[in-house]
Amino acid sequence: MGGLVAALSACGRAPETADRELRLSIQGSNNDPALVKRRDGYQSYLAKVTGRPVKLFEASDYNGVIQALASGQVDVATLAGAAYANADAQVGDKIAPILTVRHADGGTGYYSALVVRADSPYQKLQDLRGKTLGYVDFNSTSGYLFPRAKMREAGIDPESFFSKTTFAGGHTQSVMALANGQFDATFVQVAGGDPEHGFTTGSIYTMAARGLVNIKDFRIIWVLGPIPDTSIVVRTDRPQADIDLLRGAMASMAYDEPDLWTGIGQPEGSSFMAIDRSYYSEIIRLRNADAAERRRGGRPGEGK
Repeated sequence: MGGLVAALSACGRAPETADRELRLSIQGSNNDPALVKRRDGYQSYLAKVTGRPVKLFEASDYNGVIQALASGQVDVATLAGAAYANADAQVGDKIAPILTVRHADGGTGYYSALVVRADSPYQKLQDLRGKTLGYVDFNSTSGYLFPRAKMREAGIDPESFFSKTTFAGGHTQSVMALANGQFDATFVQVAGGDPEHGFTTGSIYTMAARGLVNIKDFRIIWVLGPIPDTSIVVRTDRPQADIDLLRGAMASMAYDEPDLWTGIGQPEGSSFMAIDRSYYSEIIRLRNADAAERRRGGRPGEGK
């Protein structure tokens, strides 16, 4: 793989683009060491492998990354499915997903989990009728778009089922708000397993490992998925040599720098695999359906 990147670097460093900086954006809070480590890891790796200066565009939420891509402020970013679908609706084929993580078992997805406090009486989704719910972010797949679609499929209107819904602003914020009793339940990402055997990664597990919460304080009462994983997205109006350089560099990371790969939080034994827009076709459909439902006011019985 190292030879591939070297070759791509050689062909990609045309005179007119050789010194142009690469601009990278990865969503995350500066208060989360794990996310900061991931951003810094990608930045330093790309600078070393491509020989280009890499400028990091910091965004505290999903929309910040979307707007940076849509406006051309960045060349490459990481986006989850719902965020990509929203960006796709804004700028179409000016952006494209090129890589996603393939796990050691060949899977490429993760899950959305409906979580409540362990000391609450709630055991299933139906127990939350008239209660309060915290969504992660409007552009979150596991924390907003996917569970809303699945609730409608189950005959539940997410606009009227809960007494109040709110946005926490991120997975970490959702978990902390639930722990502090700000709402009765929340949807967050979980991975590193399956509904039958349980999970080992995701916001709750990461926060528990850091000592921020106790995993025993929470209970998962509904699991949805799998969901197509987060991807590397590029601006398609950049020089093809730049896109090839980025694709080759990122695809090589798991093989050339395995310690860095796992150090930034990627699963051991995983690697990047090539994708295109069709990878998110179902998420795009769900996003368009949800947008249409909200335009109609989310009246019960519609769009089921």
